[in-house]
Amino acid sequence: MGSAPRTLEFFYDVLSPYSWLSFEILCRYKNIWNVHLQLRPSLIAGIMKDSGNKPPALLPRKAKYLTNDIRLLGQQVQVPINFPKDFFSVILEKGSLSAMRFLTAMKSEHPEMLEKASRELWMRVWSRAAEKAGMSIEQARRILEKTSTPQVKNQLKETTEAACKYGAFGLPITVAHVDGQTHMLFGSDRMELLAYLLGEKWMGPVPPVVESRL
Repeated sequence: MGSAPRTLEFFYDVLSPYSWLSFEILCRYKNIWNVHLQLRPSLIAGIMKDSGNKPPALLPRKAKYLTNDIRLLGQQVQVPINFPKDFFSVILEKGSLSAMRFLTAMKSEHPEMLEKASRELWMRVWSRAAEKAGMSIEQARRILEKTSTPQVKNQLKETTEAACKYGAFGLPITVAHVDGQTHMLFGSDRMELLAYLLGEKWMGPVPPVVESRL
């Protein structure tokens, strides 16, 4: 292991279950691999539009496969993913703009709480996300107020554009900066390749030093 931390930028949207899987794995490995993990809340809808891609839920066969795939991967990675009945309508109608603005504001105001708050949003306890992350009512109020400010809107837009510049066509993407080179990896199934690029050992989605379940 090198003495200086390498940097991993993780672009994600809480609407993406694959982002959650990658998020938990990277959080488990960041100290094992001695990497500096930068969490970068992004907007998957913006990336889809910019790249010309479409959500897999629009195709019935992909939607059916996705449901089973996520269920099995959740069991393997030990992440309690449970698809709500209205999941696909949420993707197509509600979206994640408000949630990602909330996380963008939190990153600016309370970056130390971003990991916990992101996890809570994935767990679909949106109304309790700030409380579960350890925020006071006053802190939560200030964050919510900032979600509609031009600063937060522009910051989320800039982060999403940064992901697009790296070549993103969906989420999650992990951007590894190693030995002066930049590598963009898409999806939650590239962790073994990421370990190779870092010169580290891949010990599966739940490494032995991380034994607790969510």
